[in-house]
Amino acid sequence: MAAVLTRADVSAPAAAPTVAGCDTAAASAREVLVFEVGSQRYALPTADVCELVRAVAITPVPGAPGVIEGVVDVRGRVLPVLDVRARFRLPAKALDPSDHFIVASAGTRGVILRVDRATHLALLDEASVQPPQTLGPGAAYVAGVARLEDGLVLIHDLTTFLSSAEADSLDEALCARVSP
Repeated sequence: MAAVLTRADVSAPAAAPTVAGCDTAAASAREVLVFEVGSQRYALPTADVCELVRAVAITPVPGAPGVIEGVVDVRGRVLPVLDVRARFRLPAKALDPSDHFIVASAGTRGVILRVDRATHLALLDEASVQPPQTLGPGAAYVAGVARLEDGLVLIHDLTTFLSSAEADSLDEALCARVSP
């Protein structure tokens, strides 16, 4: 399925003045995809997002770390589905046809996040993004917290979602899955 959100869906902050033809709004802004998991709102930088698709059945992978729900074939690429609920200690939820998959990149690895729904794209003023240290020691997987008009949103850092041990365990499980 094609992406369901487009750049036209971006909600932009008030325009900033420009200096000598320089667009200062673009220079100090960050675009994110806002999504919901349970009653919580999160975001991913759009630079990490490849596409948004409807959820399909997830194939379990024996030996994969607990934060991996399984794998899904997306146009010939087998991608791991990250369990956002497990990582953030939210209650488990069965896969629902209304769920969304966010196909993204975590560094060099292609991944999928299963979310309840993607809500919109937002253009954040960098001044509205607070560093994750303000959240305390449990913010290891968060790149920052942003204030939107309708509340706060935690911005994910996908490069830290999997520990190096979990990434190695996932690689081993995926290799075992395709080996005879």
